[in-house]
Order: sequence, then C-alpha cells, then structure tokens
Amino acid sequence: MHEHAPAATPIRLPSTLQGCRERLAALQDEIASIRIQIATTDIRRQTEKKSLDATWFHRAKTALRLKQQELAQLTTHMAKLNAAEPCGHRERFKDALIGVLRADCDDERWQAAVTRAREIEAKQGVQHG
Repeated sequence: MHEHAPAATPIRLPSTLQGCRERLAALQDEIASIRIQIATTDIRRQTEKKSLDATWFHRAKTALRLKQQELAQLTTHMAKLNAAEPCGHRERFKDALIGVLRADCDDERWQAAVTRAREIEAKQGVQHG
C-alpha cells in the first residue's frame, strides 16, 4: 500500500492589488533563495565529490515548484483584480482633482474650465489623428 502525502493547503490570495504586489515580491525572494540553496548545495557536493542527498533535493525542488505555482496563480489573480478595477490610480486622481476644483469654482468659472478642456481635447484629437 502506498502512503499519500497530505493534500496541499489551498493558496490564499490577497484581496487587494497592494497585497498581491507585496506577496509577489516575497515569492520572488523565496524562489531566488531556494534556487541559490540548490545551486550552492550542488557546487559543494561536486567539490567534495559526494553523492546527492536525494531526500533534501526532492524537498527543495518540491518547494520551488509550489512557490512557482503560487506565483503563477498570483499573477493571474492580479490580472483579474486589475481588470475588475473600475479605474486606475490616474483616473481616481483625476476624479479627486475634478471634485476639488468643482467645489472651489463657481458655476461660471467651472463652465469656462470645462469649455477650455473640451477645446484642448479637440485639438489633441485632430493632431493625433
């Protein structure tokens, strides 16, 4: 009879883009660390003319593979979060700026600013084709 390894714990993905970015950086560091450990151990093994510790190597490669799978899932999750976001940072800033200016301007100044912005946009549209 074969013993099976316990099922891997499901990967918990962050719910925000910032959380994803932080986990992405941590994962990249962890993957680099595992790769360095594997390479260092192999160089030491070769210089000392010893045999490979198969158990350790298998564990290291499994850990590397699991981190790479999490990285792939995280990247896909980040793309979904990016697509689901109604507007990006720049658009949110523009909305906030418009809100501030709208609150500070009377109706006449606001209308003049909107008209001027439309004129600038129309000129840019013609210039860019």
